[in-house]
Amino acid sequence: MKIKLFRKKNVRKLLMQKGDVQLKKTMGAFDLILLGVGAIVGTGIFILPGTVASEHSGPAIVFSFIIAAIVCALAGMCYSEFASAVPVTGSAYTYSYIVFGEVIAWLVGWALLLEYGLATAAVATGWSGYLSSLLAGFNIEIPHAISGPFSPENGTYINLPAIFIVLVIGYLLTLGIKESTRFNTIMVGIKVTVILLFIIVGIFYVEPPNWTPFMPFGMSGVLSGAALVFFAYLGFDAVSSAAEEVKNPQRNMPIGIIGSLFICTLLYVAVSLVLTGMVPYTSLNVSDPVSYAMQLAHQSWIAGIISLGAVVGMMTVILVMMYGGTRLLYAIGRDGLLPKVMSEIHPKYKTPVKNTWIFATMIACCAGFIPLDKLTELVNMGTLIAFTIVSIGIIWLRKNKDITAGGFKVPFYPILPILSFVMCIFLISQLSFHTWIACGIWFLIGLTVYLIYGKWHSVMEK
Repeated sequence: MKIKLFRKKNVRKLLMQKGDVQLKKTMGAFDLILLGVGAIVGTGIFILPGTVASEHSGPAIVFSFIIAAIVCALAGMCYSEFASAVPVTGSAYTYSYIVFGEVIAWLVGWALLLEYGLATAAVATGWSGYLSSLLAGFNIEIPHAISGPFSPENGTYINLPAIFIVLVIGYLLTLGIKESTRFNTIMVGIKVTVILLFIIVGIFYVEPPNWTPFMPFGMSGVLSGAALVFFAYLGFDAVSSAAEEVKNPQRNMPIGIIGSLFICTLLYVAVSLVLTGMVPYTSLNVSDPVSYAMQLAHQSWIAGIISLGAVVGMMTVILVMMYGGTRLLYAIGRDGLLPKVMSEIHPKYKTPVKNTWIFATMIACCAGFIPLDKLTELVNMGTLIAFTIVSIGIIWLRKNKDITAGGFKVPFYPILPILSFVMCIFLISQLSFHTWIACGIWFLIGLTVYLIYGKWHSVMEK
């Protein structure tokens, strides 16, 4: 039983897969950076800085972002080495299959499905809210009963805009990754322009006394804030899901992952400094803090542009998160752990059309009918678990004789991979007890699915 549960993939066979099971290589380093920025910059920059600053970190939220960025950068280097050495789709799931075996890979994939699915649904819900406020500026009202987070006691029964945007992005993904990256490039350009506009205009309204006290909740507040703003960096790992569709992955994957993290950290720190300088941190617990700050500065026209930027920005997050989820389902289906329909490639579009529609429909149902405010911590848990596995997995990867020399290597080995592992475990410890319980239930369900279906239908079983 032990051998069967922990059977590992052969790297050479994995890299030699051809024909119907291989995706088309169309992306370069710049496409990957834009994919990363598209995934990362969204909810984290338009919503999180206000709520975390007001309740946890105060103006020291910049330190929370930097701590979370350091953890992500360390994990990002580990992802980069894996993506460079084993350029196939599946991200942390496939990497775990190589170094730890099937059952660990399945649990990591199960955790990532939680991340991609809930994160996409949560962002779609936020997108719906920003869209409603943007349309309200043009005196267009969407009925409250069909346009807010599911809450019958508040008179909201379905979130139609959230369902709509998930299905539209799902359709776009079925057309092909090249078409999707073109759309992403345009949207990222608009989003970054709006953020830079806020920073440039906001600097003139900064009042330094608002930064005092800089650390009102102490270091513990900064650390708990780091565990929460970690949500703002979700998505860079989805870049590694593109490995099989990247030209020269040994060079381009590390550039895409580390480059997108660096750019996003600079944007987050700059926005947080300006935001807490413009408005006292105690007044920032609102759903749209960036627009709110501009309204207080009597710059309503810029607040409107920022709402537009938020609507656009969240669309790119939905795109890349859904992309990561569909490629993960594709990899799991190709391995036989889920039904083969998940790994079927459309002959014309060269994308997994069926699994994209299955995934999009499930997310649309979550976004439309489930209140997601209490589930966002679960997203962080799923991601951090994947990060810990990838970080410590580098040590086993280096021992694998089937891996060819060359490509990106994590510097200061083995110190940095171990440090990444420890910091991820620390951030997991900062999450609430209820999150641990919910995550445990999710993993029990996943293990049951594997023992009933995946173990017996696995390609490795044959």
